Amino acid sequence: MDHNELKRRTKDFAHRCVKLCANLQGDYLSRHISSQLIRSATSTAANYRAACMGHSKAAFISKLSIVIEEVDESSFWIEFLYEEGILSRNQVSLLLEEANELASIFIAARKTLQTKK
Repeated sequence: MDHNELKRRTKDFAHRCVKLCANLQGDYLSRHISSQLIRSATSTAANYRAACMGHSKAAFISKLSIVIEEVDESSFWIEFLYEEGILSRNQVSLLLEEANELASIFIAARKTLQTKK
């Protein structure tokens, strides 16, 4: 998978998370989770974009580590929405699947780059 495709997927993931959060109720917990999920999902996309601008392999690996942390945090908040009964499994399953796929892709890429050092 090339960088442009991953840029598109991470940005699409961020947009989908924002739309999901925009439809949540306005209670305290939903607002808190929304804020956290929007921050981590948009950070995933922004940091991957920044990683692609890296001036060295080390810089790319460093940014990729941030991307992995942010997409994993996004997974956490999506799971939390389900576990708290705010959303159904059906409402979060595709988004959670995409978060897990992105994490797997970025973890594999980081491992490959680290072994080529």
